[in-house]
Amino acid sequence: MAEIMPADGESRIRGLYRLLAVYNGLVVFLMAGFMSITQEKIVSSMAARTFLSSLPIVPLPAAQGFLLAAGSFLLLVLLGFLYRRQLLRSGGQYVVFLAETGACVLLMRSLNLAYDGVVLLVVADLMHRYQGEKQSWLLVGAMFGLYVIANYNLAVFQGHVAPFDAYAAYYRPSVQAWLLAIKNGFVSVNLILFVSWLVLLVQNKHREKERIASLNRQLGEANRKLRAYALEAERMAETRERNRLAREIHDTLGHALTGIAAGLDACIILVDAAPEAAKKQLAKIRETARRGITDVRRSVRKLRPDDLEKLPLRHAMARMVAEFAESSGMKIRLVALGWPDHLREDEEEVLYRVVQEGVTNANRHGHATEVIVTIGTEPGRVYLIIADNGAGCSEVKPGFGLRHMRERLELLHGRLRCWSDQGFTLEAVIPAGTEKGEAYDIDHDRG
Repeated sequence: MAEIMPADGESRIRGLYRLLAVYNGLVVFLMAGFMSITQEKIVSSMAARTFLSSLPIVPLPAAQGFLLAAGSFLLLVLLGFLYRRQLLRSGGQYVVFLAETGACVLLMRSLNLAYDGVVLLVVADLMHRYQGEKQSWLLVGAMFGLYVIANYNLAVFQGHVAPFDAYAAYYRPSVQAWLLAIKNGFVSVNLILFVSWLVLLVQNKHREKERIASLNRQLGEANRKLRAYALEAERMAETRERNRLAREIHDTLGHALTGIAAGLDACIILVDAAPEAAKKQLAKIRETARRGITDVRRSVRKLRPDDLEKLPLRHAMARMVAEFAESSGMKIRLVALGWPDHLREDEEEVLYRVVQEGVTNANRHGHATEVIVTIGTEPGRVYLIIADNGAGCSEVKPGFGLRHMRERLELLHGRLRCWSDQGFTLEAVIPAGTEKGEAYDIDHDRG
């Protein structure tokens, strides 16, 4: 129901606006037709001299005045259609609004200022285009200017038109009273229709704001649940990974160490009594240890990132940065001042994991929007610098991620430094025999 009401309210607003336009068109044609028919009657009854003597100007011929009123109204409707349908750019909309105002003034002039209800039609078009609080002053200024223009023209043209009373004076006093009552009734009904349209517009805007507020609350709740789900999924993934590692260790190291321990027990017994048998047993123990080492290496290799298995380090790192930039919305720039050559697998994995953890921390803890990852080589070492424009911190307190990076680097006799200065910066260095590569940089952005 909440999704249907705004659309239904909008359709009712459009329907009432059409009724207002049709009603104004009917009034314009009736008023113009009345004046034209009355003018023809005055001419045919040979009372033109008396009629003209009561007027400050000579009115337009009957047919010409009617066509001018009809054409002005049709132009007003066409301009209003273009304005409401947003068929023009923002600059063109202002031109159309000014042209619509001019057509409104011309229409009132063609009706000899007998009916000014079409001004409310132009105001309705203007209010339909009103969007948001930032345009409130523009709306007020435009409406004020419209009324000033209309009233100024009324004052200017007042002494240069044939008033409605002069046309009504042609008929009997009883008919004159009815004509004036009908004219005033046209103005009153038009005002009632406009106020009704305005009330519907305000109600619809209010419902729309309530609907948007409700959707925002629902979205906030969904985001909260999604974050909780993401944390739970992360914990479950960590648990599954720990269990998998435990099984791998149990199945590989446990099996190998158990065999080695049993074999050594046998060697202790045989070393004095049967040295040759002890040697054979030690050879078997050596093979068991080698198979265990092979199994451990195979298990550790499974922990290596998939991209590093399929791609060179530079391509794997570029893909990881690009995918994270797209998913997080951060702008990440990867600058390569030199690519290390002939790195071991463990060295490549450490560099890859440091970049991965660095950009993750920049997004999660620093709430950064831009990150620059710089990798370069110097004689005997490879360095990584990860700098972001995030919130930073007055005192760096290493968490799990920083400690884990530092432990990885220390295993390779490297080091990790971090500091906070207009953001957060990480510097990781590992010793390596490298050569300089060509410098290039890659920009990764959500676009």
